[in-house]
Amino acid sequence: MKVKQVNKENISKGRKTSIIIVLGTLIAIGPFSIDAYLPAFKQIAEDFKVDTSTIGFTLTTYFIGIGLGQLAYGPLMDRYGRRKPLIFGLVLYIVTSFLSAYAWDVSSLATLRFFSALGACAGMVASKAIVRDLFDDEKVAEVLSTLMLIMGVAPIIAPTIGGFIIEHYHWDVIFYGLAGFATLMLFNVIFILPESSKPNLATSLHPVPVLREYWTIYKDKAFFLFSTARGFVIGALLGYVAAAPFIFLDYFNMEQSDFAIIFGSNAAGLIAGSQFNRFFLKRFTTFQITYVVSVLLVITTLFLLAHVSLFEPQFWIVYPSLFIMMTFIGFQNPNVTALALRPFTARAGSASAFVGAVSMIFGSLASWFVSSFVTVSLLPLAIMLAGCALLGYAAIEVFRVKYARGYAFAKAYLKHPYISLKRENSL
Repeated sequence: MKVKQVNKENISKGRKTSIIIVLGTLIAIGPFSIDAYLPAFKQIAEDFKVDTSTIGFTLTTYFIGIGLGQLAYGPLMDRYGRRKPLIFGLVLYIVTSFLSAYAWDVSSLATLRFFSALGACAGMVASKAIVRDLFDDEKVAEVLSTLMLIMGVAPIIAPTIGGFIIEHYHWDVIFYGLAGFATLMLFNVIFILPESSKPNLATSLHPVPVLREYWTIYKDKAFFLFSTARGFVIGALLGYVAAAPFIFLDYFNMEQSDFAIIFGSNAAGLIAGSQFNRFFLKRFTTFQITYVVSVLLVITTLFLLAHVSLFEPQFWIVYPSLFIMMTFIGFQNPNVTALALRPFTARAGSASAFVGAVSMIFGSLASWFVSSFVTVSLLPLAIMLAGCALLGYAAIEVFRVKYARGYAFAKAYLKHPYISLKRENSL
């Protein structure tokens, strides 16, 4: 079926809304694939006769797959357009998710999860690239926040669905469900999602030019600093996700049904942050919000670190601290993504892939750290979260001081459409 390419000038507002919904569900496959089987960790561990923490290795391989896969999809989507690689990725995800139901040990499940991630990340790359194709610079962060709203439903309902399945069925049913969900997304892509980028056959797929292309992107000062900042933000997020079963099921000895509620409520904080971000973007620039939130993330995580270091960790302090952290991450993720992608148009696919890959590298390291060290105490987790927040702030501060000559706030404020309109009305 031949699909006509569209662009931001000839697409209607209603069509854009339907596209945003499809992109939101596509980008939700990634977190849904993680959060749906978190409640099953204990049951899978019992079947494989290993400790619960050992199952965390399947998360690590999943994150590695997402990171490496995005690097491959970037040039593929620049060369062949967005749809064809996306369809291939969804088919790969459907097949490997179905086969995951038949895994017989940790190694086989971890391997299948790696290939599932290679399929799932196609939606993550395509979503950001298509947003960059179809929306103006100042709208990108706002649209990404909308995608965060749709995507944020996944970590709220996924643990509940996973917990329900574990109570009534076996863990393999979860993977059948993931395959079915991806099949629905495949139909949406085929019949609803248009092609937003003209294939560029001049884009080389040879490893040397591809690596050279990524190196050129990474040398861009704004991309380097904001993708690094995003990496630390995602590192904190995925480190928390990997640690969540230990925190709530083991350390605080909660029931699986309570875990689904707590985990879902923290995910609700992520959604709330992304939606409040849309409101603040009407009055402040993307950079202004990013800078302030980076400071607030440092304060929140240092408070959690101080509590865990000095006292016996209390649920009613740890849980709200994590909720606040997730809310600030909801602000930060779409903003640093938009700032990292802003310098790129023709190479939006590669840039989108690379910013995602950088984040997943950090996320893989955070997941490995959690599965290796967060087995008895919450202190290693608190140290990791505070470290990510501090280093993310440092990258943003370097941009403000060195490359914006210290005037980023003033320049951004004066150029913001809301301020410009106020000045015009006052004349």
